[in-house]
Amino acid sequence: MSDDQRFVRFLRDRIGLDVASVGPALIERAVAQRSQAAHAPNLDAYWTLLQGSAAEQQALIEAVIVPETWFMRYPESFAALCKVAKARLAERPGVPLRILSLPCSTGEEPYSIAMALLDAGLAPEQFSVDGVDISPLSVSRATRAIYGRNSFRGAPLTFRDRHFAPTDEGYLLAPKVRAQVRLQVGNILDPLLLGGERAYDFVFCRNLLIYFDLPTQQQVFEVLKKLTHEDGALFIGPAEGSLLARLGMRPIGIAQSFAFVRDRQVAPAPTPLAPAPARLQIPIKLLPEPGRQSARPRTRVLALPGANAAETAASDGAALLAQIARLANEGKSTEAQAACDAYLRSHGPDPQVFYWLGLLSDVGGQMLQAQGYYRKALYLDPQHAEALAHLAMLLTAQGDIAGARRLQERAARSDRPQAQEHER
Repeated sequence: MSDDQRFVRFLRDRIGLDVASVGPALIERAVAQRSQAAHAPNLDAYWTLLQGSAAEQQALIEAVIVPETWFMRYPESFAALCKVAKARLAERPGVPLRILSLPCSTGEEPYSIAMALLDAGLAPEQFSVDGVDISPLSVSRATRAIYGRNSFRGAPLTFRDRHFAPTDEGYLLAPKVRAQVRLQVGNILDPLLLGGERAYDFVFCRNLLIYFDLPTQQQVFEVLKKLTHEDGALFIGPAEGSLLARLGMRPIGIAQSFAFVRDRQVAPAPTPLAPAPARLQIPIKLLPEPGRQSARPRTRVLALPGANAAETAASDGAALLAQIARLANEGKSTEAQAACDAYLRSHGPDPQVFYWLGLLSDVGGQMLQAQGYYRKALYLDPQHAEALAHLAMLLTAQGDIAGARRLQERAARSDRPQAQEHER
């Protein structure tokens, strides 16, 4: 069904999904799975069924959305939240904080917010958390609040001892934490979403914008801006900072918090950045998947005698790239940096590894070092989309609007041929 765009357009219109962000294979598998489950004899029959069944439309959306989350993911974000939440309460004593998690998936994020604030000493009456997700199945699981081992990753897991009770089915979240969170089904593309609610002090919308095309990103940003109080903070995914920077937001200044506030002196809107390259699953990782291909053509390796050594080296390199991604996703920046250095020693310069080093430096607050690594990545691969995006964000933060604009224009030019090919 590679040439059948009906399902791609349906998912784009309903949930804003950009096929380039997940790859066509994921959508093909989801359609094939649902078509078989619905006993449709062919794709035309399944399309007819889809058009007339709200339940099947939701089932297809559920098949495409693969929840991948865990408690206290990006722990620095929760530490930053506790810090700014205490400051906000000191400024406005007696006014409870309102916090939104969107999308909330199966509940790990909104419950992490509640646990972090309770552990930081906030009283239950000082805050409330709303969780919204497009998936009724995910919201149902969040409401049940029983979690398996996969929801607890990294260390330490002392919060699990404080807030969960082991049962035969998994770990049951304590009622005190659950009482702080209100869950509901909702679509961020719905203009009436949370229409009756007051603006939130803090909004978590992490690893969502990357999956939208540029017009949808801007549409969603306007929704998020309306949901966030004028002096509130928006917590986003690590790869989404460049988008917010060019839309008039600035970092709050806490390393690895991935939190932004409105910039009172907004720079002129630059040329839109190219959308992020394809990812393999939802949600996006802290760093791109190790299988990402550089725009620069690679030398083709022929199967000649003695090629086994080259194949072994390539296999070792792929394993090391996977290790870098895993370490970075777990927030182990020091170990990820060491793995990057090991890769460069063993395999030589690589634009993706330099980009990873740049991102690790970036989130660690080492801006000049990050710039150097991003420029090395761009020297090897002048159209490296993420390096262009993040270097542009750094230049914008430093006031070099002209330099940032040039990088953004390069990113837009590099994406234009791909977009034209996609339209054909």
